[in-house]
Amino acid sequence: MLAKRIIPCLDVRDGRVVKGMNFEGIRDVNDPVELADFYSSSGADELVFYDITASNENRKLFTDVLKGVAKKVFIPLTVGGGVNTLADFERVLTAGADKVSVNSGAIKNPNLIYEGAKRYGSQCVMLSMDVKRVDGKFTVFSNGGRINTGLDMVEFAKKGEELGAGEICLNSIDTDGVKKGFDIEMLETLSSAVNIPIIASGGAGCAQDFVTLFKKLPKVDAGLGASIFHFKEVAISDLKKLLKENGIEVRL
Repeated sequence: MLAKRIIPCLDVRDGRVVKGMNFEGIRDVNDPVELADFYSSSGADELVFYDITASNENRKLFTDVLKGVAKKVFIPLTVGGGVNTLADFERVLTAGADKVSVNSGAIKNPNLIYEGAKRYGSQCVMLSMDVKRVDGKFTVFSNGGRINTGLDMVEFAKKGEELGAGEICLNSIDTDGVKKGFDIEMLETLSSAVNIPIIASGGAGCAQDFVTLFKKLPKVDAGLGASIFHFKEVAISDLKKLLKENGIEVRL
């Protein structure tokens, strides 16, 4: 059995790590380089770095901040925000990323997934989807959760898999920052539809939420968290010990 991954997420705006609820009410947290250094040495399996306003502001990702983070990180680093072309892939990878997260860019041009996978390999391409319930349907949003694309989550995920995405990060807008647990219903729907690894994002409020996630949905490969790690509410080393005690394979 493959070990489950624990992944902190750095949502970066104007060079600072920020956090909100349901993609709104953003507040300042910390310096991304300091946090990256902390997570790299505290047992995180990977790190995700999102420039959360790059797409909405129609600009390229802040590579100067990214370079500072990459110098401190000795675990796989996935980076997203404002990735719309193969040239953006190259720029982000050159700045120190190991994997590239595509979101709004892939919605505008799904072939970007294919192009990225063909040039750099599927293992380098993560399809990040921001999803919210609209009239009872799991609907994909773009531009940091601001625009309803009308796309169905399952249909778009299957398309992403066919085009060569190596994994999917599912960000539930409904549970983001609420700290009441991961969106099990949404994740179950997705995990039954695709065969590539899934990262669960949005809703983690305590260590037990990760136990519940992996127990209920063994096909989910990783749990992503932000505020519970940023504010030291849960230590990754303690979380992994709890998961191990509950029979869930992790790297200690």
